[in-house]
Amino acid sequence: MEGGGRPSAAQAVLLTASTAITALLYSVYRQKARVARGLEGARKVRLDGDLRAVLLEAPGRCVPYAVIEGVVQSVKETLSSQFVENCKGVVQRLTLQEHKMVWNRTTHLWNDYEKIIHQRTNTAPFDLAPAEAGAGVTVRVMKPLDAVELSLETVYEKFHPSVQSFTDVIGHYISGERPKGIQETEQMLKVGTALTGVGELVLDNTTIKLQPPKQGMPYYLSSLDFESLLQKQESGVRFWKILTMVFGFATCAVLFFLLRKQYRHHRERQHLRQMQEEFRQAQERLMNAEGGEVLKNACVVCLSSTKSCVFLECGHVCSCHECYQALPEPKKCPICRQGITRMVPLYNS
Repeated sequence: MEGGGRPSAAQAVLLTASTAITALLYSVYRQKARVARGLEGARKVRLDGDLRAVLLEAPGRCVPYAVIEGVVQSVKETLSSQFVENCKGVVQRLTLQEHKMVWNRTTHLWNDYEKIIHQRTNTAPFDLAPAEAGAGVTVRVMKPLDAVELSLETVYEKFHPSVQSFTDVIGHYISGERPKGIQETEQMLKVGTALTGVGELVLDNTTIKLQPPKQGMPYYLSSLDFESLLQKQESGVRFWKILTMVFGFATCAVLFFLLRKQYRHHRERQHLRQMQEEFRQAQERLMNAEGGEVLKNACVVCLSSTKSCVFLECGHVCSCHECYQALPEPKKCPICRQGITRMVPLYNS
């Protein structure tokens, strides 16, 4: 604590940073909890012959947030894998990722570094159809790339290591970057994949569509079943809640420490003012009773014995030896409250 009981700059920065981190974590937790509650309250509909009747009865022929499960079925054409034979899908993502080692000048270590240098995603229109054949009802999936969770299966992955000459190796050590190679990946949403869709379900003329919801809730196209998807979101909520509570307790601890120090400083100042007032009153009584000569050499603590100690480093002569011994640790000068490093006896000749 600085003078006047105010916290030091480091303590103020620590309290501010802890409060800001707690507020940020709480904001993320609130957002995650809102998403989990919305997902839990989503309406579960079955992909059967009654689906169209359900949408006709709904306001605006729309269910704002619905859960529907089905298998992926292409509408017209499918996408073929570039590397795997007879692999058909409706979403295809090709990625080229650079891998290299970068020298960290602070830690003096080589660290792995990854960077996507090219990525292309192809899509084809597709529906969600019932797992049982012959139901005759499908749901057209709109804007699949807008889903926060789009389950793509990795169908091909290959790493192409860099070929380096001796001159290249020396140049890489000088530049601080060592290429490792290029990783080529192909991911697909294959035809026949079981998918759980969560979004806005709307009847548009004769077509039933699943699209991103308008209320700001997340859009899911996940290979997990609904219960697993809900448990995944709830576990994320618990994680952020625990993290928020930990930083909240840390913030409260820092605040309690600062308030306790300020309270102790206030009590010390109050006690000092009380002692000064008692000393002033004792001075007035002695002046009235015995005159100023006795007061001049009297110990300021007991007001009865003669001053016999010199306090260093402040240099005050204000106490007798018995009262000096009785001062609490750490010993402080009764006049200026400065710490006493050593005491020198005073001899009057």
